[in-house]
This record gives sequence, C-alpha cells and structure tokens, in this order.
Amino acid sequence: MIEATHPRPFQPEASPKDAITEIIRGGAQRLLAAALEAEVDCYLARFAEFRGSDDRQLVVRNGHLPGREVQSGIGQVPVRQPRVRRRAGAEQAEIPPFTSKILPPYLRRTRSIEELIPWLYLKGISTNDYGEALEALLGPEAPGLSPSTIVRLKKVWEGEYAEWSRRSLEGRRYVYLWADGVYFNIRLEEARSCILVVVGATEDGRKEVLAVHDGVRESELSWREVLLDLKHRGLVVAPRVAAGDGALGFWKALRQVYPETREQRCWVHKTANVLNHLPKRQQGEAKRRLHEIWMAGTREDAEAAFDAFAELFEPKFPKAVACLVKDRDVLLTFYDFPAEHWKHLRTTNPIESMFSTVRLRTTKTRGSGSRLACLTMVFKLAQSAQRTWRRLNGAKLFPDVFHGVPFKDGIKQDAA
Repeated sequence: MIEATHPRPFQPEASPKDAITEIIRGGAQRLLAAALEAEVDCYLARFAEFRGSDDRQLVVRNGHLPGREVQSGIGQVPVRQPRVRRRAGAEQAEIPPFTSKILPPYLRRTRSIEELIPWLYLKGISTNDYGEALEALLGPEAPGLSPSTIVRLKKVWEGEYAEWSRRSLEGRRYVYLWADGVYFNIRLEEARSCILVVVGATEDGRKEVLAVHDGVRESELSWREVLLDLKHRGLVVAPRVAAGDGALGFWKALRQVYPETREQRCWVHKTANVLNHLPKRQQGEAKRRLHEIWMAGTREDAEAAFDAFAELFEPKFPKAVACLVKDRDVLLTFYDFPAEHWKHLRTTNPIESMFSTVRLRTTKTRGSGSRLACLTMVFKLAQSAQRTWRRLNGAKLFPDVFHGVPFKDGIKQDAA
C-alpha cells in the first residue's frame, strides 16, 4: 500500500533581482564608509599642525558614532560615521567642528528619496495609496513613509515658498516675460483660486519661474502687486517683450510698472476667442485663415492675411472680426524680433505646458484642500518642471535683443 504524501509548500528562491540588489547595497556600504573615512582624514590633515600646550593635536579621531541606516533607492544602507573630537583650545584656534558633507547629521533618507516623496504626491498619487506606491518602488523596507509624511512636507514647502518669494532679483535681467493666470477648485472654499504665474527668459536663453502668486481673479490690482514685487526685489530693467492672453488686468498693470515693455498677445487664446463668435460650420475655414496670419513669413504678408480675413467675415460675423482686429498691432509684435524666437513669443505655451502637470494633480485629488496648499503645490510643480526645461531657440540672439539691436521680419538689421 502506498502511503499518501502531502506536497511540500512552494518555497520561492531568492530573486536574481534581489541578489543583485544585495550586492549593490554591500558595495554602496563599503564605498560610503571609505568616503567618510577619507573626508575625516582630509579634515584632520587640514588642522594637523594645530597643537595644544602639551604639544598634542587639537583635533583627533575618537572612534565612531552610533550606527544608523540611510534609506536609498536600493534600500536601507547601514553606515557608521567616524567621530572627531576637538580638544581644549580648538575654539581659541578657530578650528571649526567637523560636519560631514557626505552624511549630514540626522540624515535618514538620500536626496533622491526626499525628492521622490513630493514627486509622487505632486504627480497625483493620493495619500491613501502612498505606502503601496513606495513599497513597489523601494521594496518592503521602506519605513517611516506614511501619509503623515505629506502633512509634514506641506509645512516644509510652505516655508520654501515663502523664502523663494522673497529672494533677491538684484542684477537679474530678462529679455522676455510670459504671464498667465489659471483657476483651481478649492475643496474647502466656494471661491476658486487664481494662481498668477510669470516666467522669464534670461540673456542666455533659459526660462525661469519668476513669480507664483495667489491673486484675486486676473485683476489689474493682483497683477500690479505681482509686477511691483518683482521690481522691488531687483528686477528694475524692463523686459523687451511680455507675452500673455487678452486679460486686461495684466496689460494695464504692465503699462504702469514696465511701460517700456512691448506687448505680444497669445495667438492660441486669440484664436479660441475669435472662433467663439463663429458658428461651428465656419470655424474650420476661420481657423485656417487665422493660421495664415501668424504663420506668415513677413509682417506685410500677415497684414494682407489680416485684411483678407476681415473682408471675408465682416459682413456676417462682425463680432468675430472686431475681436481680432482690436489687438491687431500687439498680435504682430513678434515680427520685430528674431525669427528663431517667434515660436516662443506667439503663444503662452511656456506656461501652459507647466500647468498641465498641475491640472493632473488637481484632477486626481478633486481640487486642493486650501488656497495655500494649492499655491505651494503649483510652486513645487513649477520648480520640478523648470529642471527639465531646455534652452530656447536662437539663444545666441538674446543678448542682441536685450541691447536693442533692430530686427525686421525676424532678420537682424545693420546698426546703420
């Protein structure tokens, strides 16, 4: 008789991926330990000649600090930091205490992990799903990353935003500005939050976020407050051009604060506004003809396309034509600047692309809990987006534009 046997439970073998991770973690631990030892050696060598009255060195090794684990992208890495002791007389000799730049005091997570936490939150991961997302990325050894971490982070972001908003702009010069306001729902309030954002282009062709401000609609008062704040913090040299939509509040404020700055209306917004005055069956033809205006190679051709549009649509759709021609001059400002810059000046895309990520986050969370939370979230996402921005086209021409070199139909003109 054959005795029945029970199958043994399946015992999974160590994953090759986990084995590789352990090898990498061990190597990282050794490299970190060697780097810390070398850092201490440099410090001791720097002050080796400083001695006390008993002819002994004023700074010496003193074992190791208690071990700790640092959370990294490859899991927990154990580390023991060498201890350095300053003997009596070190302060009089003005020997600073040893502080590791590699492993700052109280560090528990690497910078990449510290950046991962807000990135996940800002990209749309809800706090309830936070632990699961981090465990999937970092493995089960991811302690201390509960939803309460986000609450603490928000306080940190508020402080970062307050400091950033007060930073000096002394000596900074920007060739172009883009301005826009975007509305967000606030779950704890009936009124929507309007975030006013200003982005600038430097003389070397790089974009920077200059202002993120909680405004009262896109009013003249709110925009004037933003622009005056920039000016008071050091942005005294007027940019050459500002690009924005048709919000009258911004343009009124700009003329008061930076009257020398020329205006360029956004063609994307203008196209949408004109089409709103046309029946749907006419919108395709109208859009094609509007495209012919702002894609014309010269101002003369653009003016001719303008006249053709007005002649065609004026008899039946006067409101659509009036919406277009009232901003005729400021829609064609870009022709007086380098052709390489036209794609950047004709629209507010430099800001719109940044707000796409913000909208993703607010859609996931059904709006922010407070106006301050919304403001700081936009600020952090703007900072995140700025790190990936490339230089603008025609970067070498930005100094010419700033110094007033004339351009006609996008072509640089002789000074004479």
